[in-house]
Amino acid sequence: MSRIDETRDFVPVRIAVLAVSDTRTLAEDRSGDLLVERLTAAGHILAHRAILPDDRSRIAAQLRAWVADPGVDVVITTGGTGLTGRDVTVEAHREVYEKEIEAFGTVFTMVSMQKIGTSAVQSRATGGVAGGTYLFALPGSTGACRDAWDEILQWQLDYRHRPCNFVEIMPRLEEHRRRK
Repeated sequence: MSRIDETRDFVPVRIAVLAVSDTRTLAEDRSGDLLVERLTAAGHILAHRAILPDDRSRIAAQLRAWVADPGVDVVITTGGTGLTGRDVTVEAHREVYEKEIEAFGTVFTMVSMQKIGTSAVQSRATGGVAGGTYLFALPGSTGACRDAWDEILQWQLDYRHRPCNFVEIMPRLEEHRRRK
């Protein structure tokens, strides 16, 4: 069973938050606000925050820039994960991933099913790794962001979480680059 191991020290990670929307401004980004509030309350560091329109190449470019930034450990995007023609965030993420974390989308769907029933099938939440950085694409609703953070990310981004977590394997994400 999962638990917090109080004998381990908390390790803050540096998280960038990107909202994807053709209609909202940063001042109107409630989902981004919720993620920033949650991550800082947990003791993590907000590394960057931005908003971009639903433009696949611009989203992928921003993801690559943050992956290349040594001051960013995790990128969370919100918005653009649906099924409409303008929803291109998932495709942008997959352009950047070196490895996809398939189970993230599965677990997110399981959590969503408990809240919104079969409507959960309309979300394409995804997670992956690139350049030693974790990337997660969440739907744009505040409820979806709350569920993803409260039920998955707050635990997996806590070094004290047992039996395992994303933070403890961060130093090994790029071990293949160090081999001869």
